[in-house]
Amino acid sequence: MSEFNLHGKNRSYARQSVESARAHRLATVATKAPRSYARQRRSFMQLGLAGFASLSLPGVLRLRAADATSSGKKTAVIMVWKPGGCSHIDTYDPKPLASTEYRGPFGTIPTKVSGMRFTELLPRQAQIADKFTVLRSMHQTAGGHPAGSMQLLSGDSDTRDKPKPRLPDWMSVANYLRSQQETRTNPLPRYVGVNPPATYNGPAYLGDAYSPFSVVGDPNKPDFRVPNIGISDAREIERLGRRVDLREKLDTLSRAFDQHGELGALDEFETQAMTLLTNPQTKDAFDLSQEDDRTRDRYGRNTWGQQLLLARRLIEAGVEVLTSSLRGPLCGRVNNWDDHAVNHHVFDAMRFRAAAYDQAVSALIEDIYQRGLDKRVLVVVTGEFGRTPKINYQPSTGIGNASAAAGTKQPGRDHWPRAFSNIWAGGGIETGRYIGATDRRGEDVIERHCGPGDFLATIYHHLGIDASKVFIKDFNGRPTPIVDHGKPIPELT
Repeated sequence: MSEFNLHGKNRSYARQSVESARAHRLATVATKAPRSYARQRRSFMQLGLAGFASLSLPGVLRLRAADATSSGKKTAVIMVWKPGGCSHIDTYDPKPLASTEYRGPFGTIPTKVSGMRFTELLPRQAQIADKFTVLRSMHQTAGGHPAGSMQLLSGDSDTRDKPKPRLPDWMSVANYLRSQQETRTNPLPRYVGVNPPATYNGPAYLGDAYSPFSVVGDPNKPDFRVPNIGISDAREIERLGRRVDLREKLDTLSRAFDQHGELGALDEFETQAMTLLTNPQTKDAFDLSQEDDRTRDRYGRNTWGQQLLLARRLIEAGVEVLTSSLRGPLCGRVNNWDDHAVNHHVFDAMRFRAAAYDQAVSALIEDIYQRGLDKRVLVVVTGEFGRTPKINYQPSTGIGNASAAAGTKQPGRDHWPRAFSNIWAGGGIETGRYIGATDRRGEDVIERHCGPGDFLATIYHHLGIDASKVFIKDFNGRPTPIVDHGKPIPELT
C-alpha cells in the first residue's frame, strides 16, 4: 500500500495556511485556511504584498513536479466536460428501432467503424471514429448534478447532493501525487483548467493548493489574454522583485511560528511563480495567435473550438492535467446540457450546439494523432450522466436560444444516470470500436457494465498511478483510497 501522509494534525495547519494564503486571490475556489496562523500570515501579506499576492502561482504551481516539456514522455490527460449531461440516445447510442417516444427525430449515419452508427448530429466525429473508442455502458447511481459529478470525478458513492465534495477529484489527486514524487522544472502549471468544470468538484481535503490554474473567458475574442503571464516589461519585473524581497523580510517574522518547516518550501514555489510571470515560454504557450489561421478555423472560431485548441497547446507545452468545460451561450438558453423541457427544447438544443461540439472535439482528436501525441495524451469526453430515453413534455420557462416562449409546451429529456456514453482517444489505447451496450430503449446497460470506479481507475492507469494501492490520509488521519471500487477498463488501457 502506498500511503501519502498529507494531513497530520499539526502539519495540516502550517501547510494549509501557507498554501491557501498565497493561492486564494486567483484560485477559482474560495480558500478556508485554519484561523490563527492563517490570520497572522495573511496580515503580513497584506502589509506590502497586495500586488504580489495577485500572482496566485505558489498556489497553482505547487510542490515539485516533473518536466514534461523537454522529454515529451510524461503522460497527460485532457478531459472535455459536458456539464448537465448529454443525451446518449441523440449522439453516440441512437435507438432507431425504438418507438417515437424514445428515439427522437434524428436519423443515424454510418461511422468509419463498421457496425457503429451515430446520429446525424455528429458527421465530423463519424468520419474519424477510427481514432477513438466509444464507451456505451457507463452508469452511476446519483440523479443530481452535484452527486453525479462527484461520483464520476471523485468516486464518492453518496447519492445525495452536497454543496461541496467530500473526496478530491481525480485531477487534484493526480496533481498532488505527481507533486510528491518528482521535481518540476517546466515553468507551466501541472494542472490547468480552461473554463474548468469547477462547480461540483475540487481538491477537498487535499487543500486548494491542488486546484487548477484557471484560465477563464472566451479564447475566441481578439482581446483574450491570460493576465500575469510572461511579463516582459523590465520595470514591472523589477517591482515584482522588490515585492519578493519584502515578502522574504516579512517571512523572517513568521518563521518563528513555523515549527514544522513548512514555510521553507515556499521559496521554490515562488521561484516558479516568478518564472511563470517572466519566462517567454509561458506566454507563448497561452498565445493562440501563434496558431495559423487554418488550424484555428479547423477547431472552429468560437469559444469551444478555441478552448480545445488552447488545451492542445498547453498539453503540448508540458501541462499534464487539463480540463475544459463546454458550457455557456453555445449550449442554448441555460448555458449547459441540462435539457429538461422547462429549460430547452431538447432537440433544438442538440441541433443548436451540435456543429460547434462536433467540430471542436473532432479537431482536438485529429490533432492529438497528427502531432504525435496519441501515445502520451489521453482525451476523455463526458458528462456526469445521460438523459432519459423517454421524451417528456413540459411548459418552457423562458424564451431564448433552443427554447420557446414561457408557457410553450416543448420536449425534454431529464437526468439519467443508469446509462450513458463517453468517448476516449489517444493514450495508446486501441481505437475504432465501441464497448458495451444498452437495451433497445437505451434505458439500462446490458453488456460490459462500467461505473465511476472503473472510469477513475482507467484514467489513473494512464497517468501511471495504481489506484488499487494508493491511499491518502484525510484531515482525520484516516488512510482513504483514491478509488475504493472498480478497475481499469481493459479495452481502454
